[in-house]
Amino acid sequence: MDEKVALVTGSYRGLGLETVRQLVHTGYHGIITARRTSAGKEAAAALSSEGLPVSYLDLDVTSEDSISAAYQTIARDHGKLDVLVNNAGIHYDLGNTSTEPDWKIVNEAMAINFLGAWKVAVGLLPLLKKSDNACIVNVSSGAGSLNDVTAGTPAYSCSKAALNMLTIQLAADLEASGIKVNAVCPGWVRTEMGGPQALRNVQQGASGIVWAAKLAADGPSGGFFRDGKTISW
Repeated sequence: MDEKVALVTGSYRGLGLETVRQLVHTGYHGIITARRTSAGKEAAAALSSEGLPVSYLDLDVTSEDSISAAYQTIARDHGKLDVLVNNAGIHYDLGNTSTEPDWKIVNEAMAINFLGAWKVAVGLLPLLKKSDNACIVNVSSGAGSLNDVTAGTPAYSCSKAALNMLTIQLAADLEASGIKVNAVCPGWVRTEMGGPQALRNVQQGASGIVWAAKLAADGPSGGFFRDGKTISW
């Protein structure tokens, strides 16, 4: 029970995998998750070959059965969860507008970016409550900021705005438990979604997520941050 355990959703590549890497380098056991079993196991094996303490779990954030199975495995193997990073995300829909949406993309973005994070947080909450200092980090985006919103990417932006609202509500509901819940914008990162022209590498993007994952017991909750600094909702 003294081991610190962190689970990152959608973490077999890119920003999620780098977040796991940085967390395990600071003393956590990292749980890599993915819907693609072969890719997830390959990512875990690569980190394990470097002597890093990681394991792999199948996890489909849209499936309550999958979340329940992950809960059972974590409870058996670790007994608790100290950090949950809701990183799984999909569809930066540049070609769409709010007046001409692709409903398939909208539904998938809401199911994974927003509802998936909500389902995982609730499903793993009993394990987080067993930690002495638990943190939930919702990987959001400035595209979900109501103050900074612009036209375009309606599915992605609306799903991240909803995730921001969820962050505030979870933080309020969990205040008495001591579990901190924050949203983090990693910035424009060079990932498959961000593209090669993005201004930041995955190491820079992940560092702000790791900062929020490692907050002290008296750290902030219910905030929206980039690089450890508050940004506008």
